[in-house]
Amino acid sequence: MSNSANAIAYTFAEARERVLAQVLLGKPALERVWLSEAVGRVLGEAIRADRDMPPLPRSLRDGFVVHAQSRDGAWDVAGEIKAGQMPMRALAPGEAFAIMTGAIVPDSAAAVIMKEHVTREGSVVRADRAFQSREWISEAASMAQSGAVLAEVGALIDASLVALLATVGQSQVTVAQKPIVRILSTGDEVLDIARQPNPTQVRNSNAWALAAEVQRFGGAAEILPIAPDEEKATRELIAYGLGADLLLISGGVSAGDYDFVEVALAHLGAEFYFDRVKIQPGQPTVFGRAKDTFFFGLPGNPLSTWVTFRIFALAALERLSGRTVPSQQFSFAPAKEPIAHKPGLTRFLPGQRHADGSVSLLPWQGSGDIPALARANVILVLDAERESWAAGDWLEVMTK
Repeated sequence: MSNSANAIAYTFAEARERVLAQVLLGKPALERVWLSEAVGRVLGEAIRADRDMPPLPRSLRDGFVVHAQSRDGAWDVAGEIKAGQMPMRALAPGEAFAIMTGAIVPDSAAAVIMKEHVTREGSVVRADRAFQSREWISEAASMAQSGAVLAEVGALIDASLVALLATVGQSQVTVAQKPIVRILSTGDEVLDIARQPNPTQVRNSNAWALAAEVQRFGGAAEILPIAPDEEKATRELIAYGLGADLLLISGGVSAGDYDFVEVALAHLGAEFYFDRVKIQPGQPTVFGRAKDTFFFGLPGNPLSTWVTFRIFALAALERLSGRTVPSQQFSFAPAKEPIAHKPGLTRFLPGQRHADGSVSLLPWQGSGDIPALARANVILVLDAERESWAAGDWLEVMTK
């Protein structure tokens, strides 16, 4: 195959690095959206504080704000400050005000003493422990000064960033336009999901699963007609797919007589960066570029398709969307029971995280087992260079 990766089988880490080396951080076009539509989008502008945060000192606890000088270790309660109110005046020596969380701290305040740490007799309060100067007081501008950058371009907008945008009064926000991702399933055995398959056929679940993941991670998904096992039709659909920002092809990348994807791509002048990876499932994964568009040829079995999207194509999608910090997909958890596999391949297998935080391998029937993938709440990542894990050993897991 011309311009191929010379049939080199890369490790998982090597293949992922090749994706990141080729797909540089994009600078997508920008648009304005309402705050209600901003979750999952990528910031296209830096967000700055529109005033000091907080603008005045405020209490971090319910309790009593006290003057530094007491009357033999006690203070006279001279008033109350609720959240949203300005103090009636400064504290005088020997005085305290009852104060609520978030309320403005008056001048002359030494500290806020938590309600749990005072005893009160009528209008007199005493502290049951020593306190530090300005304890439980958030000083003016201690969170941010007016004009300070609070969120950088390229950040993913989640609920906490929505709260930040609302705090600085932005009902609209500038975001990166979503990359257009076209999705092509291949194979005579694949049918539209509305049709009734015979025993030799399958419905086009891969395209819908990929579209869901693309939308989840900030792309705009377009599902193309299914490509039959015919080279010309496959080439024409791939050529159309290459008009998007990213093309995902499901199936047709193995070595069978009717797997035409790589041949069609080669005819379209594709440059291949890899076409085999030392993983299971998903060994015959293809990554390359044609007509200035990156593409992934993902194996057709559903678990293979999903895994290879998450570990390779997602990295490219996030780069194209302008996202500066990638998704944190991997963590570690203890094995609930012994696990073993044959070294040589990094394996991504359906697993279950239990209430105690431990994980175990789910029974599964190979990479076509969609019910096992649906039951899984994590994917176990079994190291290519390790043979077994005892119960309690830490192993890598991928979020689902």
